[in-house]
Amino acid sequence: TSLPVLGSIIWMGKEKFHKSQHWGFCNNVRMLVGEDKPGIGGELLFGQKIKPKYSVFPKGMGTDSPSWVAFDKQVLSFDAYLEDEVPDKSQENYRIRRYKIYFYLEDDTVEVNEPVLQNSGLPQGIFIRRHRISLPPPNEDQFYTVHHFNVNTDIVFYGRTFKVYDCDAFTKNFLTKIGVKLNPPGQCPEDPYMKTRREKLDCMEPICPYESFDTLKQFLEYDRKVLRFFCVELILHYFLSDDTIEIKEVLPHNSGRDAMSLFLQRRKLPKYGPPGVYQPGQLTDQTVLNVYGGYSETRVYGFLLDKYQLGKLDQEFYKDTDLSIGTTINVWGRKVLLCDCDDFTKTYYRTKYGIENFTSIPCKAPSPPKIERKFPPYTGFGSEEDSLRSCIGLMPTPHQRNFKKFIEFDSYGNISNTLRFFAKLITHKCADVERMFVISYFLSDDTISVFEPIERNSGYTGGMFLKRVRVKKPGQEVFKSEFSEYIKAEELYVGAKVNYTLNYMERNSDKFPLSSIELVIQKLKEEECKSRELKQVFTAADCMHTKMVDFNTFREIMMNLTVGKLTDQEVITIARRYRVPEDPCPHRNVLVAQAHEQLKKNAFENFERLIAMCVYEDREKKKVLPSKDIKRLCKSSRLPLNEDLLGSLLSGFEDSEKQINYESFFCALNWRVNPVPVLEVASYIKERCEDEWLGMPSPIPVKYIYYLNLLKDVFGVDE
Repeated sequence: TSLPVLGSIIWMGKEKFHKSQHWGFCNNVRMLVGEDKPGIGGELLFGQKIKPKYSVFPKGMGTDSPSWVAFDKQVLSFDAYLEDEVPDKSQENYRIRRYKIYFYLEDDTVEVNEPVLQNSGLPQGIFIRRHRISLPPPNEDQFYTVHHFNVNTDIVFYGRTFKVYDCDAFTKNFLTKIGVKLNPPGQCPEDPYMKTRREKLDCMEPICPYESFDTLKQFLEYDRKVLRFFCVELILHYFLSDDTIEIKEVLPHNSGRDAMSLFLQRRKLPKYGPPGVYQPGQLTDQTVLNVYGGYSETRVYGFLLDKYQLGKLDQEFYKDTDLSIGTTINVWGRKVLLCDCDDFTKTYYRTKYGIENFTSIPCKAPSPPKIERKFPPYTGFGSEEDSLRSCIGLMPTPHQRNFKKFIEFDSYGNISNTLRFFAKLITHKCADVERMFVISYFLSDDTISVFEPIERNSGYTGGMFLKRVRVKKPGQEVFKSEFSEYIKAEELYVGAKVNYTLNYMERNSDKFPLSSIELVIQKLKEEECKSRELKQVFTAADCMHTKMVDFNTFREIMMNLTVGKLTDQEVITIARRYRVPEDPCPHRNVLVAQAHEQLKKNAFENFERLIAMCVYEDREKKKVLPSKDIKRLCKSSRLPLNEDLLGSLLSGFEDSEKQINYESFFCALNWRVNPVPVLEVASYIKERCEDEWLGMPSPIPVKYIYYLNLLKDVFGVDE
């Protein structure tokens, strides 16, 4: 295939042919064209064959670099002019048009450009686009090279003669280095049309020149720079680019006012507003002196400006110097106090004006007076909450219960979150004196239910006495606007039946002061004068010197010596604090039997999954895990065992390092694979506590009490 070759003209014999000034490329390899060269269009000369020589140098490297690499971005610039004839015009015969001639050394291309002259009336710009230009006839087969250009010479491009009169410094140096002798620079004649036009413009100077209002510098310097001040429920923005002010309103939540986008639209803010109403044209930057016109046939409209601006209305607007913390500005008749500003505003005033004091003022608006809302009284239909919801809005919505409290105190597993009490009727009827009731208080929703245990031959059927409902306190008005008061958990404190009730009261002693051991001990310390008598009574009751007494004896002694200062609730609190543990360390078989009983009731059989979880936790494959990890896994799997029983079981299976063999532990709990004999339930002892709990199982929380420990803590009595 023939390779295209570009360049200028060389002489071979008597013919003129195209000489390459460039390098051919094939796959990024330079081809050095030798003596055998193709002609224009890639045709062979005199039947010769192309013998290309390839260079191993990359593009632009080596000592024989091509011209487009050596002269890349190097351009010769010449100043020239052209006399352009203007036919059919009596005022002028020709015009002088100036041009820039650029000669690109890398490929011998020429570009002619005419600089744009304002109000010339001629199309200007690129006159001849960049390309190689051939010489005028009879040498049209040749192209312009660098040797054809010089100062004070004529150059013909496509029939137009350009007179080159000067060039730049780089062009002079380059032409001198290649051996071109430069002619002295010439002068460009003045264009007669532009001279005439300039003379006319000089004669048209206005008597009263326009005033210049240059705001571009301020706009470019302070564009997008805004000062921000914080006011009472307002934010003020001062735009430095044009001295305008914008105020936004910040409304608190549920303020009752409509949210507006802007309190003041962006504009210049007058200091003494509202200034009044002005006629159109009164507020202007320039004042018109008068208006005049000529004859009706050739009427000319014009105006003159008042140089001294007589009668112009001056308005003072707020500037950045007028704004500072603590200043009160006038916003169209409303006083706005500037309380604080942001960091950019502080930096601006510190840099430009040297201000250092930026002490802020509290900008919180005073709280409005609270208006008490009155509601109509309760009608008796539905609950009080539902009746109130119909008075709050036009569309009644259901009452929202305390869902968080319900979830927190709802029954879960063995924790019922229910307080239960024994109670008796306060009545003078002999038939109702002995009736016993169980009062259940549900902590999840503060409801109460009353149940009467069934007793044979009592004459009463028993069963549900009061269904689960909230119970109002007695002595309240029924039909009123306020909510009624209901019985709360802290108001039930006498005669607890279940230990969980006592535990809950003792954990929340701030709500149940009668279950606070500190307050009860403080009451006993006030009876210090009876300490000797109290010691003698306990010593006489403990004839076997066991340092403990039963609950009935303990209660009787405390009630008699304190003369009614202690209630039953407080006596039970003391007894639970100083009780004697019934079976502190039960046998492991007994614990396993109790666990099997609980697991059977809940039908729990997921022991293989527990063992698999332990195997996953046992990274070292020792088949043992810490007891705390096994306890955590049991809780995550919801093993239906209470915390005391689970802790006792884990303690029974621990080794010296508090490690447990999890396979043996869960195999022992597997009631289907390894069943244990059912424990015999001990018969419940029906103790009688005077005639107060007659006919019911004993509500005694403990059997025996260490009275000596009580005496030491209260009176400091030695053994």
